Amino acid sequence: MGFDPTILPDVSNVTVGLLGGTGPQGKGLAYRLARAGQTVRIGSRSAERGAQTAAEIGNMPGVVSGDRVSGGDNVYACDADVVIVTVPWAGHGDLLSSLAEHLPGKIVVDCVNPLGFDKQGPYLLPVPEGSAAQQAAALLPESRVCAAFNHVSSVLLINPQIAAMELDVLVLGDDREAANVVQALAMRIDGMRGIHAGRLRNAAQVEGLTANLIAINKRYKAHAGIRITDV
Repeated sequence: MGFDPTILPDVSNVTVGLLGGTGPQGKGLAYRLARAGQTVRIGSRSAERGAQTAAEIGNMPGVVSGDRVSGGDNVYACDADVVIVTVPWAGHGDLLSSLAEHLPGKIVVDCVNPLGFDKQGPYLLPVPEGSAAQQAAALLPESRVCAAFNHVSSVLLINPQIAAMELDVLVLGDDREAANVVQALAMRIDGMRGIHAGRLRNAAQVEGLTANLIAINKRYKAHAGIRITDV
């Protein structure tokens, strides 16, 4: 069966929360989703900073309705239909452990890449659970965890002069209905496709591919993404 976006659900009324939404990836995703008309809740360790970032994004070019973008602390962001984890790897486990009671039944999308850096460049760090997404699933057993948005440049996301994000988002998850929602959310962003790429146990190589993309970006002075052919 070929790729058929018409089988994906309507997510136009889905509310999206972003944990760590004041960082580069969180802000970028919040902006693109707000441009698509989603209701967005930006979370931060500081409620004041979350609210300030929401006000900034709500006033950016192309945002459909600034009053649909709001911010607070990370608990505030959990009060959404879909919650995207965009925090640095160093704080990933502690944050999710602290928020587990607020996330039962939620679709949680992990886009964190556990990378280390040395003189030779970036490399994938070992994760006891297998990957950042699998760690999230272990810490949030009552949530519907998927991996997605691992390879999307924060520089391009936040640039209002870039009309479309011409790339594919690889979506992994064991809950197919949840994965369908995440695919559909990706496709709300101009130029993106959401492609189901397997079960959560395969997330490690997707997260690790980011190290290769960083090397490509450095070599070619680019902001590389992924396109899947013949689908």
